[in-house]
Amino acid sequence: MTKYVPKKSIPVNATSSIEELNAYFKPLSFQERLEAFYLIFDRKEVLVTSSFGSSSAFLLYWISQVQKRQKIHFINTGFHFAETLEYKNELSQRFGLQVEDILPDESAHQGSKQDKLWQTHPDACCSINKVDPFTPIKAQHQVWISGVMGFQTPHRAQLHIFEQQGDLIKFHPIVDLSEGDFLYYQSYLKLPEHPLKIYGYESIGCMHCTVQGSGREGRWQGAQKTECGLHLNISKTSDKD
Repeated sequence: MTKYVPKKSIPVNATSSIEELNAYFKPLSFQERLEAFYLIFDRKEVLVTSSFGSSSAFLLYWISQVQKRQKIHFINTGFHFAETLEYKNELSQRFGLQVEDILPDESAHQGSKQDKLWQTHPDACCSINKVDPFTPIKAQHQVWISGVMGFQTPHRAQLHIFEQQGDLIKFHPIVDLSEGDFLYYQSYLKLPEHPLKIYGYESIGCMHCTVQGSGREGRWQGAQKTECGLHLNISKTSDKD
């Protein structure tokens, strides 16, 4: 990887508007975006999460190349496949990641397990085991790096590189990466695949809400649901780029 060196002083900083950040970052490659990002944002103010799903290795690899000391947060819902936990360990060792688990409230988690909320009320299950335990972590940071890609869902296709989500800035360095380029880099870099990928699982979340299927069609099958809630409630900017 060739290190990004700006030709002149970067005209944006951590207090720039979302529109200014998008205007500067849009022409850059995703590698250049990550390099520039860490030139203007303090690592300690940056939140990185990973589900260690089928597409997670890509962004984790590049972050490990640009900012080795960046902490990675894993929302451990208690319902992950054993293969996902194995994959988390594999990527952590291979990329030298510093991973910290985020756990739900144990009493609430056990209640969701006993009531099988993933069947009766999947939104509540996600809230208890993902969104609620993650909320105080978000409050400790200024900006959140997310590996969502536009080709994954119609909602994600509408996202900009930078978005405002409550008090947090969301940074989507690979949101406009094509599926073809994503697959090319996966192969070229020989990134390890999630163990369930060979069995037809392309989008992998909690075991109760994941079945085999292409794209994200295997998530929350039979429910009117395509997102867990972590990446929703984004206030769209006026940036038309």
